[in-house]
Amino acid sequence: MIKDAQGQTVSGATTEAVVFYDQAARAFGLAYGDPIGQFDAARTAAPDFVMAHLGKAWLFLLARDPLLNARAHDLIQAARDLPMNDRERSHLAALDKAASYARASAVAALDQHLMQFPFDILAHEVALLFDLSLGRIRWMRDRAARALPLWSKDVPGYAALLSFHGFGLEENGDYAQAEDESRAVAHMEPNSWFAHHTVTHVMEMMGRPEDGINWMSARESFWAGDAHPNRDHLWWHKALYHLDLGQYDAALALYDGPFLTAEKPIAMSLTHASALLWRLDMLGLDVADRWQALQPRWANHADGRCLVFADLHAFMAELRSGQEAAAERRLATMRHTAVGSDEAASTYGEVGVPIAEGLLAFHRGAYTEAVAYLLPARFDLWRIGGSHAQRDVIDWTLTEAALRAGQRPVALSLAHERLSLRPRSHINRTFLHRAETITG
Repeated sequence: MIKDAQGQTVSGATTEAVVFYDQAARAFGLAYGDPIGQFDAARTAAPDFVMAHLGKAWLFLLARDPLLNARAHDLIQAARDLPMNDRERSHLAALDKAASYARASAVAALDQHLMQFPFDILAHEVALLFDLSLGRIRWMRDRAARALPLWSKDVPGYAALLSFHGFGLEENGDYAQAEDESRAVAHMEPNSWFAHHTVTHVMEMMGRPEDGINWMSARESFWAGDAHPNRDHLWWHKALYHLDLGQYDAALALYDGPFLTAEKPIAMSLTHASALLWRLDMLGLDVADRWQALQPRWANHADGRCLVFADLHAFMAELRSGQEAAAERRLATMRHTAVGSDEAASTYGEVGVPIAEGLLAFHRGAYTEAVAYLLPARFDLWRIGGSHAQRDVIDWTLTEAALRAGQRPVALSLAHERLSLRPRSHINRTFLHRAETITG
């Protein structure tokens, strides 16, 4: 009976294939290396290896990209008729839900799965990332917390599980413990993307841009090489630090250089480009033809029904590149999704569509209208998914709209709110100064 590195029985595997599988799970947990290539090597070595098929399917579904969703369906079908044990059938049931865009149902299934199989490191990471896409931050922390006492440091994958817990702590506002745990992981596993990512988030949320730049620069060799598939996201974070310091040209240089070099043709990578250019645009920088270059890269990667977060960022690119007709078509599709029966319908209707309307109004210079859409929508903003740092582009747009609309009470309130969290932020201090100068 063949078992994986965490001691779980795997069906259809060979001794050679399970080595590839364990390497894939490790690469996935660290976000370092080529987990898809390792899953493929396991599938080649043992075509009936169920978890090799299902593991690769999870990676495609986690991209939250319509094109990769279709490829995940093929992998699920390849595994469906293979002999499998209870743990693997549980994975398959959750995969079926996720592939049908029922992500909340999929995570609910994985949550119970992990109560029975707490050493399933692949399921831990999948559940964490889907909860991130749903904005459900409590479970990102608590799911790892309930499993960690059952693990020991000598079980392969322990550092990855601890890094998941650290990120959950950060998103729930426990910055000190999140930083301590993530620095410990960075010592155990220097190439752990989650460790670097969480410390980066802590410094962003606490308003420590100088510390953030120093942290990232000192450890660049551990997160910025070609073997780090998510390095584009960390370059995006570094650009945000420069914005917070008022170093706008430095942020734009990062976009033009290492960020674009690392960008991947999937929705979640393209969102970073849209979010950074939208911020630079609001700051008055001339981003020239960068929007026109970005908008075609979004083709087929956000469809108006898969993920609100991705659609809003594709919408930004369509608006600012002059493709308003494409933006209107996307908005129409989002409205259609909102009245449908899919799990995401209410999120599209109650949050996604109002935010899109607000972005459209902002783009057209109707700033009072933009405030009217965005101000009430911000209370449910968490539902579009992403981290606090990623969703801040909407709050930033709202603050800018209030300033341009001359709405002094709203602008002052939002500026003070932002400064209470990050008092050293150049952006936030500028917001306050501009709000205080509004007259009438």
